[in-house]
Amino acid sequence: MFVRKRRNRSGSTSVVVIDKSSGKPKELVCIGISSDEQEIEALVSKGNDWILHYGGQTVLDFDGVGKASAQVDEMLDNIESAMINGTQLILNKVYDAIGFDAISDDVLRNLVIARICQPGSKMATSAYLKAYFKEDLNHWRIYRYMDKLYNTQQEAVQKISVTHTMKVLGGQVGLMFYDVTSLYFETPARDDLRQPGFSKDGKTSESQIILGLLVSAGGYPLSYAVFNGSQYEGRTMIPIVDDFKQRFNLDDFVVVADSGLMSKTNVKLLNDAGYKYIIGARIRNESEAVRDWILSLDKVDGQLYERPYNKRERLIVGYSAKRAAKEAHNREQGVEGLRKRYATGSLTKDKLNKHGYNKFLEISKDVQVVINQDKIEQDARWDGLKGYRTNTDLPVQTILEQYHGLWVVERAFRISKGNLEMRPIFHFTEKRIEAHICICFVAYKVYKELERVIKKAGLDLSVNKVLDIAKTLITLQVKIPGTDHVRTRTLFLTPEHRSLLPLFGSLGIETQIG
Repeated sequence: MFVRKRRNRSGSTSVVVIDKSSGKPKELVCIGISSDEQEIEALVSKGNDWILHYGGQTVLDFDGVGKASAQVDEMLDNIESAMINGTQLILNKVYDAIGFDAISDDVLRNLVIARICQPGSKMATSAYLKAYFKEDLNHWRIYRYMDKLYNTQQEAVQKISVTHTMKVLGGQVGLMFYDVTSLYFETPARDDLRQPGFSKDGKTSESQIILGLLVSAGGYPLSYAVFNGSQYEGRTMIPIVDDFKQRFNLDDFVVVADSGLMSKTNVKLLNDAGYKYIIGARIRNESEAVRDWILSLDKVDGQLYERPYNKRERLIVGYSAKRAAKEAHNREQGVEGLRKRYATGSLTKDKLNKHGYNKFLEISKDVQVVINQDKIEQDARWDGLKGYRTNTDLPVQTILEQYHGLWVVERAFRISKGNLEMRPIFHFTEKRIEAHICICFVAYKVYKELERVIKKAGLDLSVNKVLDIAKTLITLQVKIPGTDHVRTRTLFLTPEHRSLLPLFGSLGIETQIG
């Protein structure tokens, strides 16, 4: 930027400030207009002063370059520390806003923040906290804390999470989504908790545990439970829902779950307990009369149909052209794979299962195989059809929308397994395994709340992008010469840094540009 004197047709002179940083001169401000030479020079001086203060910059009262250099050197000599702690500034505020500061220990806070920013082993976590945040937390202290966390804070963190979620949702839970996932260990070792079972990560040789998770609309975590790795997932839902109701004395919710979790026993238990629910229906396993009704429906994209299922429930069936196209494509790919695999018409013993698209194979007595075209055509009749069962009196469109909300649980698992690296688990005692899950639960809650605050602040940025930018923010601590006073300043040096200012303001974090 520079000051320009511009001659006007009237004979007067305009004093303006010009910015040429983009390559093309741009007038930023007109300082004044005059025909008097002394006044013009005064306006030029005023323009130079305006430049020095532009953008929130401050002016040091220097007599010359030498004095300025000396003051800069003195300031640099008095820097006591430099921290790359932008993420800590943000996450501390979010952690407190949720209410986790009621748990008066900084170890949990630091472990949660590190899990979000730089997930890793406990030794790596200790090194990260010390290098970036000046937090001296020895990894052995972390292990001792995890043994304590096992039976002291789990109840508290879930209660805080539920209270905050209800506040966000206006005072009630409303919808409650349930699903399970498996978390594996990098070892085949087994005990009462770590057991082999069906792995959702394809880790068939490792031991695992089962994690059941309840989340609200929007994906806010409510409660969780850990089961041994061999536990059938269908038997996990009722205990955790019952426990949730009893612990928090809540019953104003509708349980939403996938058909894979809904055995006849579970449905009966839900009804006996008086729970409202929306569940996926296994429409291909229904009675002949119900199947005939479903297959007789007009396949109109987006159309929903309903009929009484029993004295308590309704059956809703919808058709989606997009789903139909996807199922047809998948089947075509699967059948093509069968044609290549069994091109010779022979079948080896290790492939005598009916998994996947092998259901289309027909096996003769002499172990010769052919692809049954009739079975393929029968399967195609179900393309695009999806069923739902409910004992609520909600409109069918609402049933569909609420069931589709199950994606929030799937996303919770993706974030927990991916961003927070919940698995693989390297602990081997039950106490520390449970503590690890508890830390990840709190971390996911903080992650979700930060996501909400970012949106509320009007930023079109993801949580990951915000954290990536925040990781480059530097906070200086400078001691004032001759005093014990230390000034702390977080530097917002780049346009990306300054893009976070609305978020800092929303969280009540004091900021200065520079």
